[in-house]
Amino acid sequence: MQITTELIRTLRERSGGGIMDCKRALEQANGNLEKAEDLLREKGIAIAEKKASRTTNQGLVESYIHSGGRIGAMVELNCETDFVSRTPEFKTLAHNLAMQVAAMNPKYLDRSQVPAESEENPEQVCLLQQPFIRDPGKNIHDLVTELTAKIGENIRVKRFSRFELGE
Repeated sequence: MQITTELIRTLRERSGGGIMDCKRALEQANGNLEKAEDLLREKGIAIAEKKASRTTNQGLVESYIHSGGRIGAMVELNCETDFVSRTPEFKTLAHNLAMQVAAMNPKYLDRSQVPAESEENPEQVCLLQQPFIRDPGKNIHDLVTELTAKIGENIRVKRFSRFELGE
């Protein structure tokens, strides 16, 4: 099957991948968009794993106050460079994470922080394991990994806090 520019453009819009990465993925998948998207996702996960050891000294603190002002949340999201922390994608991720914390009230960042004797379900109490409120097919860890693969820098959720009147 011939790989057209329209097919490459469609995959690029769906995945956020680079032009040549999209072309190669489509060639490997014989023009199948879903297969190519899966190939790009797998490649992104591998890239994110390679970058996981890099230090993240830059970033931003994002806040979210739910309508009515009774619930609020703050999230510290770190990256490697100040340039990335100013991108719209990074800011959107930070905002979405703050909304997630306000809505789902996680207790821990990830599974490693859950006490061994705890009976709690990690998908309910760990921020990174929770299903994303806007797309339950993805969890928060997947969102962070996708952006890491897209921008090419390590991204890490450092900490979060949630406030509710009366608590």
